[in-house]
Parts: sequence; structure tokens; C-alpha cells
Amino acid sequence: MNSAVQSLNEFRRLVNRRARQYPGQWEASKRLIVEQEFPATVARLLHVARENNLPVAIREPLCQVLVRQEARRVQDLDGQLLMTLTGFPPAKAVRALCVFFELTARPGAQWSVSLMPSEEIEQRIRCSTNPFDLLLDAEVASVLDLGAGDLSFASELAESYVPKLQQQNRQLILHCLDRLDPRSKLGGPLHPSQDRLRILRNKVGLTFSFYGNQDMFALQNLDDTGELSSRYTICTCWAPATPTFAYEPSRLSQSIIAEELYKSKGASRHIRFQGEPALEVRHSDRALLFPPWKFEIIGPLALLNLLADRGSLCVLGAVDNQVFWEILAQLLDEPRYRPQERPFTDASIPEVFGEVYEALHRLPIGDSINLVDLGALRRPAASPKSTDHATGWFRYVRISRGATFYGIPASSTARLFPVMVEEAAPWFLTLVPS
Repeated sequence: MNSAVQSLNEFRRLVNRRARQYPGQWEASKRLIVEQEFPATVARLLHVARENNLPVAIREPLCQVLVRQEARRVQDLDGQLLMTLTGFPPAKAVRALCVFFELTARPGAQWSVSLMPSEEIEQRIRCSTNPFDLLLDAEVASVLDLGAGDLSFASELAESYVPKLQQQNRQLILHCLDRLDPRSKLGGPLHPSQDRLRILRNKVGLTFSFYGNQDMFALQNLDDTGELSSRYTICTCWAPATPTFAYEPSRLSQSIIAEELYKSKGASRHIRFQGEPALEVRHSDRALLFPPWKFEIIGPLALLNLLADRGSLCVLGAVDNQVFWEILAQLLDEPRYRPQERPFTDASIPEVFGEVYEALHRLPIGDSINLVDLGALRRPAASPKSTDHATGWFRYVRISRGATFYGIPASSTARLFPVMVEEAAPWFLTLVPS
């Protein structure tokens, strides 16, 4: 028996043995050959086949099978050669190779993902005043709501769009997460009621999940279990938290941020409240209690990167004035909008943003403007996963002034803005990632 035949027999034996030894990985490999995942799976297999120290008699025919870039399904591959290499018929052969090379299903591979191009999404959004109507046009109607709070937005979205989607014999996929621990005594009205949870979970035409005690920047656990989709038709965040997203660490040092927090919020200290950790903030003559992470500063750049990574379309609603200008600084291209060690204040914002500030300051409640009409969008060359540099991630940004808009579902915070007389009118941003 020559060495090539020996190598082939040994490879087939190892592939078969590993498929039998790891039933969990074998079952999970089904997700890697579904239509929307198959091209990426073939590309990953080709990469590992080339990188592994395989015998030439195995590596060359294996790469020959996988190199077909036009392959969109198992039937597009050479089934006879796959059988020769693995001993399995084509579909099981690809799955067995995935198990052998220890490829795992990508996060959320079992969830369908919209393949609508960003160019088409931009065209549709330009022609519509309601970004959520994209759910009616995209082939998948899915939404990820970050910082979902009391689930008021989720409820309004479901009430409005589930009936419309049912008329198309389609369902709405709605995944919500919030950092508040449902067991915590802190947070008060921001906790969702059990009635609201029950209604959403039982609603016909809605696939709903809520994840409490979940940091939006620590999603690996949900990705590993496949509970989240790798990408949603729409990713949204309502009333991005202050001060979490009100200061950008890439332009403000920790000492400057701490000083601004003290001046605007008051002295703070970590304590225990009824057995759980809490943050006590002294504001005037009052002591206010918050979750212990309330003053953790993440900055808007990390939020924008997360939105762009998870959504084909991104929506930021009820954005307060302080958070808005920090977000805007990251979206505009010119570095002058991101002055180092200079906090944004009522005095500095007009100076830093100049004509952009004047145009937005004049924008009436209910009106919108395309950001590119005010300045070039930021498009530096950086990794899409970067957390300290913008990624050139948005091809289109529309800014609207106001808390709520006709026909558009909103959060309870957005609904409260009209009675919050000390607060300036908030902002609503619609963003299309590149």
C-alpha cells in the first residue's frame, strides 16, 4: 500500500472517529451548512485546510473541493471527491470536516439574516419617514433592542408590526436585553412588569426573548449558546444612558471625566443597599441610589460600533442633548469636532460645532436633516471591531429632532420627554451601516 493511500485511509478514520466522539459538535454542525451560512463555512474550511499540516495527498484534493468560490450549497461541491476523502455523502462530509477541524457554528447561525444590501436599505430609508417599516420589506423581520428597560418600546413595536407581518404570513423576531438585574431592588420603573413579559412571550406571530442582568458589551455568553442572531434587520437603543455614553474616553481623560461627573452629578460612593451593591450619589441635599455600574463610562464610540456590528439598520431614539453631541462628534469626519480634554458644555458646543450647531439648533421639532448635508461622515481606516477608533461604518445618517413621531413606536422615556420641562428636546438618529 503506497503512502498516499495510507494517508487517505488514516484521514478518513480520524474524520469518522471524531464525528462519533463529539455528538454535540456533530449536531451543531447542521447550522454550518444552511444556505445563509454555507459560503462562509466553505471559506473557513478552505482556510484551515491550507493552514493545517496535512499530507499533500489530503490537502491538495481537499482544497480542490473547497476552492469553488461560487459554491452556494452542498450540491455545488464535488460529492464523489468528498466521499473519497471522508467516507460520508456530501452534506455529512462537510459537517464531518467542520467537526474534524473544530469549526463551530457562528453566533446565532440558526437565526435567519436579511441579505438586503446596504445601498437598497439607504434608498428605502431616504424615501420613508418611519425606519421600522423596513421590517415589512426586508426578507427577515428581526430587531435587537439594547437597554430595553421596561420593554415599553418592545410592546409598541409588537403591537404595531406583528399584525402587519402576519398579513404577509411572516413573524417578528424581537430580542431585548438590559443590564438591570430583574432581582434587584434598584431601578424601580425601569424593570419590565411580569404582565408585559407574559404578553410578549405569548403573542402569536412574535418570537420574543428578554435577557436581564445582561451587559450589552458582554454578549459572548449569548452568542456561544446561539440565543442571539449574528445580525438583525434593525438594532435599536432608546435613551442611551447618561453618563455612560455622555463622555468619550478616546478624547477625555479619566480625571477630566471624574471632574465633570462631580460637578454635574455630585459626590458618589459605593455602598450596599438591602444586601446588594449600589451607588449612592449626593445631589444637593438628596441621596440618590443607582445600580453600582451607573457611573461606568463607555462612550458613544463603543455604542456606535456595537450598533453597526449587529444591525443592518440602526436607530437611536430619545437621545438627550449631552449624549447627542458626543455621538455627533464621532460621526463627523473633521478632527476639530473631537477636541482632546475639552468637555462639551452649553458654552463649548457652539464653538466646537460652529455651522453644524447653528443648523441643528434651528431644526424645528419633528423635522429631519441628513448629516452629510452638514459635513462629511467619518470614514477612517480602522478595524470594524475597533473600540478606540471609528470604523467608517455608516453610509447614511438622518437626524430628527423630537422624542416621538407619528406612527413610530417609542420607549416610555421618549413618551415622558414632553413633561420633563428642564430637559431640552431630544434627538432621533437613523443610521445605515456601510
